[in-house]
Amino acid sequence: MTDAPVLEATRRRLTERQAEVVRQLVDATAAEVDEDGYAGLTVRNVARRAGVAPATAYNYFSSKDHLLAELLWRRMAALPPVDTTSDGSMVERLAETVRMMVLLTTESPDLVGACTTALLSSTPDVRHLRDRIGSVIHQRIVAALGPGFDPTIVRVLETTYSGALLMAGMGHMTYAEVPAFVAEAARLMAGAGMKA
Repeated sequence: MTDAPVLEATRRRLTERQAEVVRQLVDATAAEVDEDGYAGLTVRNVARRAGVAPATAYNYFSSKDHLLAELLWRRMAALPPVDTTSDGSMVERLAETVRMMVLLTTESPDLVGACTTALLSSTPDVRHLRDRIGSVIHQRIVAALGPGFDPTIVRVLETTYSGALLMAGMGHMTYAEVPAFVAEAARLMAGAGMKA
């Protein structure tokens, strides 16, 4: 990705040069996972690929899980806003919103598996990014549903989305099936009093 550098890391402000180094490390992380998988990923190898010293990489990232969580958060945060002006139904809007989030997962199954493993880490840096990722997912689902939905419905759809990704990761469905699956859950809830 060649977007403008983000001037914030997990919990600190960055200069433009620092932001560029972080971007290089994040980009190198994706390439390393594609080559060596989660098991072969190390901060040292990412630093080598990014052309920086390992000490520099550790200055920004505490672990490979921290690198992977940052990569996923940046990709989620870079998604275009949910289109709330379309003429489609709420179910269609939700399916498109989930499709956009799932596109992040279809480019590399190894990367999806690595990010999933990383997000289970209990380290403070990963927990912080996991909360940010969850917030993006929440905001996108709320925007797709529109105003006035019961928070429990939002939570059920967030859980449905996460569960569908897990099922896809285990090979019980494809990532391409996830948007329709979540939209179908919303449609079923519409029959139970949720407006479609």
